[in-house]
Amino acid sequence: MSTESTIWFVTGSVLPSLVVAWLLTFLMRRVAPMWGLVDQPNHRKVHVTPVPLGGGVAIALGVVLPFAVGTLLLLLFNDVSLEKLLPGFAAPHLGGLRERLSGLWIMLGGALVLMALGLLDDRRGVDWRIRLFVQFAVATACVATQGWQLTAFINVPRLGSVISIGLSVIWVVALINSFNMLDNMDGLSSGVAAIAASILATVMLISPAAPRPQLFVAGFLLVLVGALLGFLCHNRPPAKIFMGDAGSYFVGFSIAIATLLATFAGYSTTSPGAHAVLAPLCVMAVPLYDMTTVIWIRLREGRSPFEADKNHFSHRLVELGLSKTQAVLTIYLTTATCGLGALLLHQVDLFGAFVVLLLVTFVLLLIAILESTRRGNGPR
Repeated sequence: MSTESTIWFVTGSVLPSLVVAWLLTFLMRRVAPMWGLVDQPNHRKVHVTPVPLGGGVAIALGVVLPFAVGTLLLLLFNDVSLEKLLPGFAAPHLGGLRERLSGLWIMLGGALVLMALGLLDDRRGVDWRIRLFVQFAVATACVATQGWQLTAFINVPRLGSVISIGLSVIWVVALINSFNMLDNMDGLSSGVAAIAASILATVMLISPAAPRPQLFVAGFLLVLVGALLGFLCHNRPPAKIFMGDAGSYFVGFSIAIATLLATFAGYSTTSPGAHAVLAPLCVMAVPLYDMTTVIWIRLREGRSPFEADKNHFSHRLVELGLSKTQAVLTIYLTTATCGLGALLLHQVDLFGAFVVLLLVTFVLLLIAILESTRRGNGPR
């Protein structure tokens, strides 16, 4: 696409969902307390006053409503009529959009089921076993029935398919819970998700892995970015509302499925740039790092990995002496630093890809070394 077309595409994708989510978050700030959706402060949380939950509903509707309007237009009008309303670059893709509608609504349906689960957890609390069962069930249903799978590069027909499905389901559930665990400070999870989705969308637009820019996946991610930014206006420090489990489940699932839908590399180990399939690992390095280290700390201390505490990445940065805002900004920058490597993977050879992954690994190791100390206890 030309620069002008790209600007139209990005603006048209981001702006409607941003406005919808921004307005609906105002509404949720008022109705959430009436629904009993209030996060009360306690010893394992950093906020000191009750804060409304339910921002996840605004995020979800910020994504769903623009797609609902677009779907109605596609169903009610023919291509000739719609071409008069759309920018010139969009007209050739109307047929492709119609073909993608069923997949889009299956994806959104799964995300809404998980949002409802999170909303119930926000309101009454749901046992972790039930949460994991539903997450695995929704992820398995989408992966197995729609063929949305990671590229495993295993050239054994049946075994390769089974392993690919299994890895894809685990990937989806891992991202759902990583964004859920990351939601522990004002603006943190929503900001990291917006950065990650923006970088992934950029990869989709510039990657040569597909015959043409992957506008469907990029557009979906940009709509999600808009909804996250609209919510973030209310969630930035000091937060006036939290996304809650409803939001983190919806966001984590949406990004995870988008990475499965995307074409990062050809489906062969001999394809040029096949290593670009590792792009999601670069982009999701920080959420996965937070989840992995928190689970490790809990297990090391003999506690359940599902027991909430204040051992998250952000909490450990605060213990080093950073303010909460500085901790969040540090995680934003770490996410962007690791994620930018994904933009290079399709442009470099195998050695270059190895260097990119080393850089991401070293950034995380550097963070791990720094946060392993405590304020006042480091070397003199």
